[in-house]
Amino acid sequence: MKVNKLKLEIDKAWNKKNIWPTDENIKNVVLQVLAHLETGAVRVSNYLNGKWIVNEWVKKAIIMYFYVQNMNTIELGPLEFYDKIPIKNKFKEKGIRVVPHAIARYGSYISPGVILMPSYVNIGAYIGKNTMIDTWATVGSCAQIGSGVHVSGGVGIGGVLEPLQGNPVIIEDDVFIGSRCILVEGVLIKKGAVLGANVVLTASTKIFDVTHEKPIEIKGIIPKYSVVIPGSYPKKFTSGIYNVPCSMIIGKRKESTNKKISLNEALRTHNL
Repeated sequence: MKVNKLKLEIDKAWNKKNIWPTDENIKNVVLQVLAHLETGAVRVSNYLNGKWIVNEWVKKAIIMYFYVQNMNTIELGPLEFYDKIPIKNKFKEKGIRVVPHAIARYGSYISPGVILMPSYVNIGAYIGKNTMIDTWATVGSCAQIGSGVHVSGGVGIGGVLEPLQGNPVIIEDDVFIGSRCILVEGVLIKKGAVLGANVVLTASTKIFDVTHEKPIEIKGIIPKYSVVIPGSYPKKFTSGIYNVPCSMIIGKRKESTNKKISLNEALRTHNL
């Protein structure tokens, strides 16, 4: 079935929740959408006409998938799991390097050249070519990660299935995410940005660009080639003034810089 037809069928079935588990036609449509997610033929979010667009119908299909699937025992040697979603396989044929104990769920798309260190990739996620997902990093449901990205150890990339219109976390090409960063609530990291260790970004986190005479405040987005570190700012509460976490843009990574630049080199450029 063509993608446009699948979209129509998913939208038509969305408000018939009571029959999802028993209607074979609905189940077949949902399974076809998941197969397209698995191969990268459809995505939760696409870049169109200069902006990221959320495909709500794809998120609907993922939610419906949980209802039409049965619980099953999954055995991997001496290891056993009990879940509704199969584990991704055939990594050799897909050109993906997977180090034990990396786990990726069916319905995520992982491009050739990706390296998965012991990590976790959830359903609906998309990972572009030659990206590194380092040790104990987690890629949440529907998160979109570009090509040539380095997601360092212990990074937490949040997932979002609901609300349907909510943007997933999106990381564009050639981004470096430092160790233990937390990125949630649909934040957008634009191409070539470098995030220092322990940067925490949510939809409400204040981001200060301190490269001008006066700081410029933004939220929810890191502009292209920005170099970002964690910081804090004073905020008045009833009991006094306390420092609240924020993130600071301290400079720009030059387009001419080698894409394989290390975090230390980027920060050293700005005397940090």
